[in-house]
Amino acid sequence: MIIIPAVDIKNGKCVRLLQGQKNLETVFSDDPSAMAQKWEDQGAELIHVVDLDGAFEKSPVNLLAIKKILSCVKVDIQVGGGIRNEETAKMFFDIGVKRIVIGTEAHRNPKFVKDICKLYPSRIVVGIDAKNGLVAIEGWTETTKMKAIDLAKTYEDCGVAAINFTDIYRDGMQTGPNLEQTRQLAESVSIPVVASGGVSTIEDIKNLLSIEKYGVVGVITGKAIYSKTLDFREAVKISRQNI
Repeated sequence: MIIIPAVDIKNGKCVRLLQGQKNLETVFSDDPSAMAQKWEDQGAELIHVVDLDGAFEKSPVNLLAIKKILSCVKVDIQVGGGIRNEETAKMFFDIGVKRIVIGTEAHRNPKFVKDICKLYPSRIVVGIDAKNGLVAIEGWTETTKMKAIDLAKTYEDCGVAAINFTDIYRDGMQTGPNLEQTRQLAESVSIPVVASGGVSTIEDIKNLLSIEKYGVVGVITGKAIYSKTLDFREAVKISRQNI
């Protein structure tokens, strides 16, 4: 299991939102690239970058900040937020992004995701965000009637690199990840699953390692490493000992 630090960008700054609400933000740095470098120095193998403005505006907004991150670090970068068409996907790949995360369109337009997986095999991540097990879209502002597991099953055998599964109620709350729903999702598909939302301490990392055998290959952590309730370097060390 790999520990993936999140760098969420809003108005060019590195921030964290509480339960995805854009009016409940904490600014951690004016320079997202400096934060990306910090996590790379502490052992990150992959950095999860989210264009929060892009998610709300439905197209990339913080492209300059993302380009600066790409120029400053050597590890792989995955980017999400506002990716709604092939042109945007190609643009990100052309500037050096390793993977892109598609969320809203994964629910609204499965054909688009499946087609783009054919063009860029193993470079597309499906982001599934859930409230009480139901898929949420549009920057978490709209909850659908579709179960997260049913959406995940839609993408079996399509060449999807991974599913990022986020429990919205736990995101930024540091209440511990939703182990049960994450395990159930991972068991329901053969696609690797990355957990997100609720990680607070090293105990949470250990708990997630206990469900790694079901196909949970990574965990994204944000607020915990910025507020220092989780030591990122220690989390990386423990995850590697589990191999």
